[in-house]
Amino acid sequence: MTACLPDCSDGELAALALGGRQAAYGELVRRHQGWVHRLVRSHVGNRDEALDVTQASFVAAFAALNRYDAARPFQVWMSRIVINKCHDWRRRRAVRNFFSMALPLGEADDVADEAPLPDQAIGAEQQLAEAMKAIAALPASLKDTLILRTIDEKSEAETAEILGISQKAVETRLYRARARLAEMLKKV
Repeated sequence: MTACLPDCSDGELAALALGGRQAAYGELVRRHQGWVHRLVRSHVGNRDEALDVTQASFVAAFAALNRYDAARPFQVWMSRIVINKCHDWRRRRAVRNFFSMALPLGEADDVADEAPLPDQAIGAEQQLAEAMKAIAALPASLKDTLILRTIDEKSEAETAEILGISQKAVETRLYRARARLAEMLKKV
């Protein structure tokens, strides 16, 4: 089957990739890497680690490509994989942080607190960093909803489909996420 890859639908590209045409998966990556990276960056915050999680997401998607239903939007299917990879990253980071705290007391002086001092919270860049930190501290269910609706600009229906919840649950979680975020940012 010869096809002009940019003209193919996501489902056709997935079928071609499953058939062994690597360029077809490359086209899927090219087509979706921008929004995937934005979604990951919103979860992870760190640019370098976001690149790693983005790459891991596409590797996982390729491994699971035989489970993709071409009748459904690729972006919805891929979003679920990306969010799961972000959750995996967060769990691994929590374990690393736990073990990094378990230093002998004599070495604890070398561990720096990366949180900015309150008097350094000046300017738009600092405010953005504080907001991203507050978003990262939200529970996963609230954070996923907030990121998909506000940062990734998904509709309520798309967010509900990606997360596998009702649209009413999306509304409720978004309300709770915004309220908790406002409360957290007041303390900063």
